[in-house]
Amino acid sequence: MPTLPSSTLQTFSNPHPQRDYEVRFECPEFTCLCPLTAQPDFATIRVAYVPDRQCVELKSFKLYLWSYRNQGAFHEDVTNRILLDLVAALEPRWLVVEAEFNVRGGIHTTVTARYQAPDETTPPAPPSPPTPPTSTPPPTSTPAGCAEARGPDHQPKRKEKLRRRER
Repeated sequence: MPTLPSSTLQTFSNPHPQRDYEVRFECPEFTCLCPLTAQPDFATIRVAYVPDRQCVELKSFKLYLWSYRNQGAFHEDVTNRILLDLVAALEPRWLVVEAEFNVRGGIHTTVTARYQAPDETTPPAPPSPPTPPTSTPPPTSTPAGCAEARGPDHQPKRKEKLRRRER
């Protein structure tokens, strides 16, 4: 039997309710329909939360997101509906949903919705995509005595050349 979309979020008991820890997941294949044009809108949905008594079962969350495929929804509305449904199912200490929609009409849209339980003091941070490692060039330094070897007139001559170029 094929797997079907479902609007039901399943949960399981938090194995460590005494501890604050963060759960993050990213769903890069979210699709809904523009309510005005019926054209598909594609997004990456990022969720971060600190569970209290319940955690969301991820396959049910995937099927829940699939249920939006044929629904018309504005970006702002769908992001907030996902947040509200997760809060209703989990009652987390805090939760953030970020929906980063692909460019449409030349506009890139990101909507972030946050929830914080009334008795929590830790403000939720928006989820962020993993940053790829960057290679940093080694720091350059002037060898000792190099500036002195150029002589005291080196900098003024360079400044004069720059002034000539600007003219």
